Amino acid sequence: MDINSLMATVFSGLSVLVVEDVADGGGAVVVTARTREDAVPCPVCGTPTAKVHGYHGRTVADVPVDARQVVVRLRVRRLVCPVLGCGRQTFREQIPGLLERHQRRTVRLSWQISQVARELCGRAAARLAGMLAVPVSRSTALRHLRRLPLPQRVVPSVIGVDDFALRRRHRYATIITDAETGRRVAVLPDREAATLESWLREHPKIEVVCRDGSATYAEAIRRALPGGVQVSDRWHLWRNFCDKVQLEVRAHAGCWATINPPRPGGVREQTTRERWNKVHDLLGQGVGLLDCSRRLALSLNTVKRYARMPEPQALRIAPTYRPTLVDPYRDHLRERRQADPAVPITHLLREIRELGYIGSANLLVRYLNQGRAEGDRPVTTPRHASRLLLTNPENLRPKESTLLEKIAATCPEMTALTDLVRGFAVLLKPAEGNDVKLTDWITTARAVDLPHLRSLTNGLEIDRAAVNAGLTLPYHNGRTEGVNTRTKRIMRQMHGRAGFDLLRHRILLP
Repeated sequence: MDINSLMATVFSGLSVLVVEDVADGGGAVVVTARTREDAVPCPVCGTPTAKVHGYHGRTVADVPVDARQVVVRLRVRRLVCPVLGCGRQTFREQIPGLLERHQRRTVRLSWQISQVARELCGRAAARLAGMLAVPVSRSTALRHLRRLPLPQRVVPSVIGVDDFALRRRHRYATIITDAETGRRVAVLPDREAATLESWLREHPKIEVVCRDGSATYAEAIRRALPGGVQVSDRWHLWRNFCDKVQLEVRAHAGCWATINPPRPGGVREQTTRERWNKVHDLLGQGVGLLDCSRRLALSLNTVKRYARMPEPQALRIAPTYRPTLVDPYRDHLRERRQADPAVPITHLLREIRELGYIGSANLLVRYLNQGRAEGDRPVTTPRHASRLLLTNPENLRPKESTLLEKIAATCPEMTALTDLVRGFAVLLKPAEGNDVKLTDWITTARAVDLPHLRSLTNGLEIDRAAVNAGLTLPYHNGRTEGVNTRTKRIMRQMHGRAGFDLLRHRILLP
């Protein structure tokens, strides 16, 4: 390869110039160049001219080569406009696509800095650019970031509205997206109804608005778009429903907790029953809660928790143990300890090692102290029972399906709750006629003694039009939630140091 081909390959971005020399400047590669002798149009009247009035020198930085900075020492011409009376008698020629007016970096180098700052923001962008032989300060990186133009936003007819925290529990903002594509449309500085209403009035062509259960957003949309359709997000409907189901399951723990077999000899089970009996004996004698806590040397909150429980089984907590090397020998350990409760642990360790155990003695001691060798299965908690109810039956294992059947059959309320959960889950798949089915579901839910679920039905009736749209139309707020997740990443990068205008700029960049 000859020298001209090498120059065209390494410095292809400088092809509009005449490169006269390339020298080693130590820490940088110095390129000496000049502009071509072509005619240039006057910036005022547009008349081409090549008459030179003088020359000027410019020193600009270009993209690095061989992990070293590239400095271009460029000679440009000052030209004379040939038109008499033109507003510009002389002007300095510019190099479109390579160098902008008053800039000390080429266009492509500025673009690279802008892209790094777009992903990492200020300090991190400055550190990475320095490693790439492009030393810039964090302020320079932010200036390049702010220069990135925002795309022209065409407001769609179907939008999604949601809030995100600028400072949790103190300040919030509103994000507006295209509900069908997830494209960011606007960012509002707060989540007040007046702010959203004002923005919606400026865009009257919006037809459908997807939102969560916020009454503030609902009122703003109703006032700004009286004929618009509000769509309640199905994920939020399901989330609210799950919370109510868990409360109902917890309220009926005295019913379904009886299906759990007692763990013989369990220290926690025995202690729980003894404390429950002592607390209820004192309460039956007319002793107050505070006096009970003093007599039993228990905290007041502990006494309150035992006093609220009608049966001690409701206080059992399921262990959250991970599988261990001792699990395959659990049956052997249980049989030996039932036959001889005083059997030494060293004997048990020797026996299971003969059976193939390769773990340590400490692991066996911890396993036995936790009572894991005695119970037939972990005690079911309200959270576990709720998960079984709310999981698609097709995704449950046979053992979990059997347990769910037992839980559902413990009392009429749990049986009705199981049927209501499955009926509501079917409605979350949008289809025509779901609004009529929802009416039947609400009627059934109100006929059962499930107060927490009844409060959910009251909330559905208050926002019934939006709920009907959410269950029948294909629109949802999922893409807006995804934008919020990306916004949280951006805010973690900025560490709360930048203002709202810069945050808005980064969110709206494509």
